[in-house]
Amino acid sequence: MAEDNKKVAEVSTEETQAHTAPTATAQQTNPTEFLDTFDWERYSEGIEKVDEDQLKAFEKLVEDNFVDTIDNDVMTGVVIKITDRDAIIDINAKSEGAISLNEFRYNPNLKEGDKVEVLVDVREDATGQLVLSHRKARLIKAWERVNNAHDTGEIVNGYVKCRTKGGMIVDVFGIEAFLPGSQIDVKPIRDYDAYVDKTMEFKVVKINHEFKNVVVSHKALIEADIEEQKKEIISRLEKGQVLEGVVKNITSYGVFVDLGGVDGLVHITDLSWSRINHPNEVVELDQTLNVVILDFDEDKSRIQLGLKQLEAHPWEALSDKIKPGDKVKGKVVVIADYGAFVEIEEGVEGLIHVSEMSWSTHLRSAGDFVKVGDMVDAQVLTIDREDRKMSLGMKQLHPDPWTDITSKYPVGSTHNGVVRNFTNFGVFVELEEGVDGLIYISDLSWTKKIKHPSEFCAVGDKLDIVVLELDVTGRKLSLGHKQTMDNPWDKYEAEFGIGTTHEVAITDMVDKGAVVEFNEDITAFIPTRHLEKEDGSKLKKGETAQIQIIEFNKEFKRVVASHMVIHKEEEAKIVKQAAAKSAEAVDKPTLGDANSKLQALKDRMEGKAPKAEPKKAKAAAQEEE
Repeated sequence: MAEDNKKVAEVSTEETQAHTAPTATAQQTNPTEFLDTFDWERYSEGIEKVDEDQLKAFEKLVEDNFVDTIDNDVMTGVVIKITDRDAIIDINAKSEGAISLNEFRYNPNLKEGDKVEVLVDVREDATGQLVLSHRKARLIKAWERVNNAHDTGEIVNGYVKCRTKGGMIVDVFGIEAFLPGSQIDVKPIRDYDAYVDKTMEFKVVKINHEFKNVVVSHKALIEADIEEQKKEIISRLEKGQVLEGVVKNITSYGVFVDLGGVDGLVHITDLSWSRINHPNEVVELDQTLNVVILDFDEDKSRIQLGLKQLEAHPWEALSDKIKPGDKVKGKVVVIADYGAFVEIEEGVEGLIHVSEMSWSTHLRSAGDFVKVGDMVDAQVLTIDREDRKMSLGMKQLHPDPWTDITSKYPVGSTHNGVVRNFTNFGVFVELEEGVDGLIYISDLSWTKKIKHPSEFCAVGDKLDIVVLELDVTGRKLSLGHKQTMDNPWDKYEAEFGIGTTHEVAITDMVDKGAVVEFNEDITAFIPTRHLEKEDGSKLKKGETAQIQIIEFNKEFKRVVASHMVIHKEEEAKIVKQAAAKSAEAVDKPTLGDANSKLQALKDRMEGKAPKAEPKKAKAAAQEEE
């Protein structure tokens, strides 16, 4: 700065040499004082003249040595002094500028003489001081560098500041850029915190100028290298080839293995010869293992791998001594409706069909007998070493309860059983394990009209039964429950027989008639026409009236009654009595009748009787007779 002032003083001295000698001497001896005391007003008024060439030389010197402080123009300044709060920056302007040290927190080693980028924030504050901004200058420069890196594909360094939702925040040239979690690496990231406070290389993949957003990617830098490795690996793939890989991801259906840039899938069924519920029972993340290539598509983008194929099949090591009829012990590994799979040795399973779990002919679900993890004893029924299949049975280890069934459950014997299941037509009752019989719905109750067995009993209830029929060959028992009790309809036949009358209240109105309840067993039906009262109206619900039983069928438990019959019979009786009295009155001869008959007889004897017409004569003859 002192050198610049010296140059300006020298020019000023040359410009004033045309004036008086004392003035020229002052310019030469003290040029700074001359400039400070120079009367510019007199000069502007033309009182003192300056040579045109000298004036142009002075303007050029100022232009070369002083910076024009234009807004939004980033320039380079030099730190000339650092105070407790500010850094004094020289940008070759008319005065130095001050920048708060807070803008240099990222650079704690700032010292005098360092060059920094600045932007004119305020040309002159209230005190005439030039105010500069380093932060704004860095931001403008940073955006220029970020845009250039995006356009040219340049690799930039960034500092991972912290985690955020879905990724990381990265400082690139002082700009906070977003690094998506999927762009950190080619493999899934499980620990994001491991990347915090690290400086990494990135590629600028997206810029939103409107919202000033920057997206960077680290994955993009390694994908190119991986693609080359992938092509090389794929070109060498062959079925049956054994490769080393790293467990990249574990799902419920299998494991993805990184073969060095190429991913392959080991399906859960190809992990172990034994049944497993989840792949994490066999492998874990980041585990290094050998796998064999089982298959791949034409473009080799889908690779099917196997792990269990590297070991011999357990069936090959199965002892030759195991044969049908042998007793084995194993663990239930899978349960289906039709049966359970039991592992008798690692990787060797046999199926116990549900029909081989119990001697009962009433099949149930396999889950009713065993649970996953249970240790069970079984008998080998069949074994096929070629197809690697084995069938087992549990019931064969217990005596067949039907062997002496006729002696334990003869026809007519009474027993107690447990309700096991319902059908639309009856109830299955278990007398003991493997022995159950059917009670038809018609054999549940003497009196109740049951539409479905669930109206009468529930699963688990105990019922007294009588053996009605026994089929040893077909392993079938026909049972009855109502037969354990007397038939109440035998005594009801006398009490509610045809012709008996009862005074009851109408219980309910139904389609085509009404219902009357005598007790909890007997219910009678009254057809609509039989509800007619003496006055022609109909009986209604709740009305009490005399009824007469007109039908009683204990076989079908049917009782039909009538109210109309009561008053119709009474009317018929009255009519009959009236008719009898009338007939009696007609049969008695009156005095007039006697006189007329005598006169007719006298007239005939005298020959005075008129000649009757043929029909009338015949009628008269009949009347006379």
